[in-house]
Amino acid sequence: MAANGSAGTQDALLDNSFLGADDLSDWYIYETLEPATSQEDMFPTVIPDCDPTISPRLYHTCMAPISLVVLAGLSLLVKRRRLHRSCWNGVPGLLSPANFLEEEGNQGLVAAVFGLLFSSLCILVLDKDPLPLMAPSSQSTREYWKILALLYYPAFYYPLVACATIRHRVSYLLGCLLSWCHCTIHIWQKVDCPQSPKIYKYYSTLSYVPIILCLVLLSLWYPALLIRSFTTQEETLDKEVTGRGYYKKYLKAILSKRPGKGSSTKIEENLLSRVQTYLRSYIYTPEEGFRIPLKLLLSFTTALIAVYQVALLLLVAVVPTIQIVRAGMTKDIVVLLVQFGLVPSENPAVPGDMEKELSTVKYYLWSLEVCYICSLVLCCLLTCAVLLRTLGLHRNNLKTLYQGAVLDVFYKAHILRPSRQAIVSWMSFAAFQTAFACLGLLIQQVIFFICSVAFTFLIVIPLQAGTNTYLFQVIQNMWPFWLTLVVAVIVQNVAAHYQFLEQHALQKELTNRRALYIVTYLLFPINVLVGVLAGVWRMIISALYNAIHFCQLDISLLNRGVETFDPGYHTYCHYLKIEVSQSHPVMKAFCLLLLQPARPEGTPGLRATNVEEGIQLLQPKKAGASRARFRQSRARWGLAYTLLNNPSLTACRKTVLSNPTANGAQLSPPQP
Repeated sequence: MAANGSAGTQDALLDNSFLGADDLSDWYIYETLEPATSQEDMFPTVIPDCDPTISPRLYHTCMAPISLVVLAGLSLLVKRRRLHRSCWNGVPGLLSPANFLEEEGNQGLVAAVFGLLFSSLCILVLDKDPLPLMAPSSQSTREYWKILALLYYPAFYYPLVACATIRHRVSYLLGCLLSWCHCTIHIWQKVDCPQSPKIYKYYSTLSYVPIILCLVLLSLWYPALLIRSFTTQEETLDKEVTGRGYYKKYLKAILSKRPGKGSSTKIEENLLSRVQTYLRSYIYTPEEGFRIPLKLLLSFTTALIAVYQVALLLLVAVVPTIQIVRAGMTKDIVVLLVQFGLVPSENPAVPGDMEKELSTVKYYLWSLEVCYICSLVLCCLLTCAVLLRTLGLHRNNLKTLYQGAVLDVFYKAHILRPSRQAIVSWMSFAAFQTAFACLGLLIQQVIFFICSVAFTFLIVIPLQAGTNTYLFQVIQNMWPFWLTLVVAVIVQNVAAHYQFLEQHALQKELTNRRALYIVTYLLFPINVLVGVLAGVWRMIISALYNAIHFCQLDISLLNRGVETFDPGYHTYCHYLKIEVSQSHPVMKAFCLLLLQPARPEGTPGLRATNVEEGIQLLQPKKAGASRARFRQSRARWGLAYTLLNNPSLTACRKTVLSNPTANGAQLSPPQP
């Protein structure tokens, strides 16, 4: 036995000597025979942890108490200025972050703070230390710290948005200082440590781009507000009603509209004009007199940031891995792929000669990378286009509901009044829009990547190589089947047009019914096969349509009658109820007219304002006091008549008129 073993060993050594060292080394994975593939490309060096000069823990330890002190000081300032001269008159309350139901001029500032908050939460999900104030967390307690961080970051950035709601020079100055500190520290940290070992060396820096942009915007916005406060009197800023200028512009735009002159006959548009109109619907153009509500602006901003963060994560998590695999591809792996039939080979029996197959595998991996990047870019463009188109649709829906045409927006009548579900939906609308944008982008990426890979490897690459794949073979073998289906569909359409349809001058009628019944019976089996193809096409087009419009909340992905089971559309409908019932521009303008204080008649400088004079439609002229009172009364009664004839306010009007306390009537004391 020993002799036989030694003889076998000698034979193996002789065979190896005849094969040669180069042929033998091809069977080892870690042998590098190709000068083009370096060791650094196959196994990139590990990036060590970087400690910036101002660590995140030091940053939060210093800025969190400062933010708390600023918030408390602003609360005391509001208490002293607006309630009582003494700051100890009651307990100071928490400042409002923003007037979400009022049309104020700092919408960009609020959107920047929300974008800053959402970007911080995106980074928090993948961070090892979600709460920088605490010590490094273990794997078991990390999730608990993440939940606590979801409450910490909104409180941490609270003063950045609260400084703008007070509308005081001190608050603007504090906002400047806070925004400058946050912006300087974040930029300093990224300059000190541009690379990090998390996922990809530049992922941390790229993920902080929205945060830095939002902080730069805040650093420029607050100084502009501070400069504006010195050019405008403080008392005017304090007494000015929030959003008053917007309501005046909205009423002016509505009341100044005149019906167009000329023929009302609509000229038929050609195909090119229809395509241009459809493409223009994806471009939001501002309209005079209308401003997008703050909630919609916040949802749009955070959704765009969500698209950027998710696309960045998908890019850096897959593409570098494919590049490493392509750089580290060796002939030994190619041999396995050839044996499994995944890579075509002219000489599969000669494992040492795999240069052509190796280049083919690398080309396949490069094609896979191109498909992934192209599908990701396409998904981002489609999602951004849909989000941009929703702004125009939101505007149309709001203007339609402002006019009281409820059935033009909802498929059944709705009472536009607040409710428990409406309030909850209004609070969560912007968050839902952001979450749906993230999920929609992920779903689109999966679907479009699979489709692009199938198209590339089943059609493009075989056509370039001049070979037939299974797809072409199936189509070639089944050409009689496809020809039968095409002929059957053509025959039915031709017969329906020329034999079964009788055209008159004003109407069309069925004819040759006996032949119609015969053809229907004979073509039933073929129509079943056509129906199978139509069903496949229905499934494909439904999946593509729902994936593209997944982030669009103003339409339901379900049929009418079951739209309430769509949580996104359900939230959007209730959001519209709150916005229309609480922020109706005409209603707000009417309330401003009612709250307008009475002015003395004798003083010409205190005459009726431009709002009472028809919202600046007509410039005030020099006229007597009786003429001014007449025009004031006419403007008020005209506005009241418009509100009373609004169908959306019918239920509210009846409820108010049935109340015995309306118009100043007093209830009689209860009888014993």
